[in-house]
Amino acid sequence: MESNFFKFVMWLNWFIIMLVLFIAFLNLVMGGGEVFDIGAIIESISPNWFASTGIGLCVGLSVLGAAWGIFTVATSILGAGVGAPRITNKMLISVVFCEVVAIYGVIMAIVFSTKLNSGASAEEMDSHAAHFTGHGIFWGGIAVGVCNLLSGVAIGINGSGTAIASAANDTLFVRTLIVQIFSSVIGLFGLIIGLLLANKLPQFGE
Repeated sequence: MESNFFKFVMWLNWFIIMLVLFIAFLNLVMGGGEVFDIGAIIESISPNWFASTGIGLCVGLSVLGAAWGIFTVATSILGAGVGAPRITNKMLISVVFCEVVAIYGVIMAIVFSTKLNSGASAEEMDSHAAHFTGHGIFWGGIAVGVCNLLSGVAIGINGSGTAIASAANDTLFVRTLIVQIFSSVIGLFGLIIGLLLANKLPQFGE
């Protein structure tokens, strides 16, 4: 049943894509290509929308990565801890690594939110600087969120393997922990990129 549902969704997506492409081609041939002016559509969207969406994606993807990592590593800790209870305490560091990923997203959301200004006029929000800030926060939020999402998944998978390996051989804990540290650095890269980008963005209304 699930396989048939996914096939239906896949064919529905392809149908929608082909329909949009056909309508676009038809308008282009009939001389109505300006209907699909992507630049005008993007420019008509408020920079506040881009900024708010970027901040939301920054936090949402970061929390999703942390939750995914905790879900993955915690199940292995509970399972392996039945046969080797000694690993349960020291393996909590993997859960901490996952939680730090979510904190990165929250930090960057706070930094990005300092660029918002509810008192900016309509003329100021329609300026090039406002669009630059809005798009910068949007793509910066996506960059930070995706880095944290992938970092959380990597930490969870590596932490799961660390729990199983430590349960079988306690000497492997430190060696496999290094892999988790490098996995968490991926989220740190996203944080650094976000900070560098936020430093270049002017506040709305400036």
